[in-house]
Amino acid sequence: MRALQLVEDRRLEAVELSPPPAPGEGEVTVRIDAVALNHIDVWGWRGMAFAKRKMPLVVGAEASGTVETLGPGVSGLVPGQLVAIYGARTCGTCKNCREGRDNLCGHVSGVHGFHLDGFAQEKVNLPARLLVPAPPGVDAVAAAVTPVTFGTVEHMLFDNARLQPGETVLVQAGGSGIGTAAIQLAKRMGCEVITTVGSDDKIEKAKALGADHVINYRTDRFEGVVRKITKKKGVDVVFEHVGADTWAGSMLCMKRGARLVTCGSTSGVSTQMNLMQLFQQQLKIFGSFGCRMENMVNAMDKMAAGVVHPVIDTEVTFETISKALERMEGRDVFGKIILRMS
Repeated sequence: MRALQLVEDRRLEAVELSPPPAPGEGEVTVRIDAVALNHIDVWGWRGMAFAKRKMPLVVGAEASGTVETLGPGVSGLVPGQLVAIYGARTCGTCKNCREGRDNLCGHVSGVHGFHLDGFAQEKVNLPARLLVPAPPGVDAVAAAVTPVTFGTVEHMLFDNARLQPGETVLVQAGGSGIGTAAIQLAKRMGCEVITTVGSDDKIEKAKALGADHVINYRTDRFEGVVRKITKKKGVDVVFEHVGADTWAGSMLCMKRGARLVTCGSTSGVSTQMNLMQLFQQQLKIFGSFGCRMENMVNAMDKMAAGVVHPVIDTEVTFETISKALERMEGRDVFGKIILRMS
């Protein structure tokens, strides 16, 4: 079967691998349909792994697939069923896993495509508990962008920031995959949405998703524009994932008692922070990583209802994926890049 492996930093190769064996107890053989690219794929491609890993490594952290074969003891799934795949190999038995806090698993063995072989392969055996069935009306691409993209945003905005109708939200990097999801989900909640983009050609695209105000951060100081829009009050929630380049400005955009939730650091992992501003303004900062499987269910239900949708920049092949990662590294995308496997 075909697979896409990272053989060294910045070098991917299409290879032939042996198909997986018959699924074991509690496992399912899944035929991969679509893989959605994320910045975590860029990090891995650039050699920015957080833990030791062995190469060659099959890439792809976010994907959907079709159930092909059920192993012993599996129930609740049927062959031919479309599923979204949870991207971290959690233990399933610790207190957090049992209580549905999957992304706080105390014994997670790694993230697929980053520490463990990923999903850019035609078939893979996976624990059935990590597969979330897609409802009618959700296709393979929509299911593929559920585990990391929409699931992450659901967890950030609703589990952590506790976003409420009528609040004002600043979404940083609204043209990114999670940015396009955040604009839609916040607007659906009935919020006023301010977002930043890196080029003028993304402004109308962001407005079409529901953004009320779009700021080109390359030509305007976004914090000044946000203060003007909010009549110097600031926003209730900041959706942050850029990191060092925007952190100080994001803090200046917050009203007293506001919440900032962050899941990324694409522009750098270290920054400085004004501690007096933090405690005097009684600001709240939440770190967020991944999602709970319930977030995936909620996201796909909203897609099935037609109230949100995946924004696709382009679809790529095994042969053109390196160019796609270069575009993502240069922030030259709007929405998601999809690798079609079937």
